[in-house]
Amino acid sequence: MPIIKPVRGIHPQIPEDCFVADNATIVGEVTMGTNCSVWFNAVIRGDVHFIKMGNKVNIQDGAVIHATYQKSPTTIGNNVSIGHNAIVHGCTIKDNVLIGMGSIIMDDCVVESNSIIAAGAVVTKNTIVESGSIYAGVPAKKVKDISKELISGEIDRIANNYVKYSSWFKEE
Repeated sequence: MPIIKPVRGIHPQIPEDCFVADNATIVGEVTMGTNCSVWFNAVIRGDVHFIKMGNKVNIQDGAVIHATYQKSPTTIGNNVSIGHNAIVHGCTIKDNVLIGMGSIIMDDCVVESNSIIAAGAVVTKNTIVESGSIYAGVPAKKVKDISKELISGEIDRIANNYVKYSSWFKEE
């Protein structure tokens, strides 16, 4: 059973069509949209500030979503994939974004729509990731613009695949 518990009387809000893996943890002021999935060993900790997720968001294995006490909530838009072991902390992720495996998005960053954060990138505090771009490196910098093919070929494909993968577990 996943750990889903209130903090200071505030319960996570998880629609019935979402998938939450058996050992995922979701606590506190967390609001999820429809068709979301939270995978094995992922942690979404809405204990110190709110975390709001749109529709069709997947939080992959080992990812951590948190915020900064009384300062920086975390807001995640629609059609977002957060890769394995990524850390998303006190920031805003807009729609149609791919956060690569092992990347870190720090406080008060804004990742604009139709963007990709490369695997292993570190997006430092207060960075604004331009819409339609790929950021990579440590610290992360813009490396190129995204084509429409990459948006549909990677961002949409991965988000749609995770809706499909989660359906396999709901059948059990």
